[in-house]
Amino acid sequence: MKEKIYQRLIELTNGKYSSLLLKSIVTSSFSKNLIREYSKVYEIELAEVSKDLNSFTSLQDFFTRQLKTEARTIDANAETFVSPVDAKIESFGTILENAVFTVKNKPYTLIDLFGKEELAKKYINGKYIVFYLSPANYHRIHSPFDATVVRQYVLGNKSYPVNNTGLTYGKKPLSHNYRMISELQYQNNKNFTLVKVGAMFVNSIKLTNTSNQWKKGEEVGYFAFGSTVVMFFEENTIAFTENLVQGYEVKMGERIAIMI
Repeated sequence: MKEKIYQRLIELTNGKYSSLLLKSIVTSSFSKNLIREYSKVYEIELAEVSKDLNSFTSLQDFFTRQLKTEARTIDANAETFVSPVDAKIESFGTILENAVFTVKNKPYTLIDLFGKEELAKKYINGKYIVFYLSPANYHRIHSPFDATVVRQYVLGNKSYPVNNTGLTYGKKPLSHNYRMISELQYQNNKNFTLVKVGAMFVNSIKLTNTSNQWKKGEEVGYFAFGSTVVMFFEENTIAFTENLVQGYEVKMGERIAIMI
């Protein structure tokens, strides 16, 4: 019953005009007056931010803030994958033989998520990891490894919440939300895929690197609103590192997996 009520309420509020209203509020010049209180409520470490609070033009401008170069350390081991974002580890594990993985007791199929059967088949018995970015997090996305972009494409129209409540009661938001899928290739023609999932009613994933080469740790894009990232690895290509536990608050550049 809770699930049905939640889904109905979200459907009622998630429309074209509510999305436009939200966007107009957070991008307005008036919203810059909310930045200081926002940073206090979410306990944002202002010493890491690349510029002074008074330099931001709106709340969204602050939300998509960049950090000082020294604020994050990129793991230098050539064999490790690093976290592409600051986030909470929502879930991680092994993808089943039927191309299904589970988040908050909800089964997701790779075919639904990718929209391409041939891509889904690559990750059967592989690994997945889900990163949830809260309103407090730094929302820039970085490359987890040196890799070549095979293809990038977009699926989905609307975006529903991907917070704990949304993942628990929503209509499988990871595979139904607006999402940008980046398939990448690295050493010896191995592949991994990064899925950037929009949230909070606004489809807001922006690329800042439009080339076909990603360098470990470099910025490749950002979320203008709340968001989630899901990474997929092929079978027998990586092992998750010992620092990962569900609920762990990982920093961009911190190692999450090592090649095997």
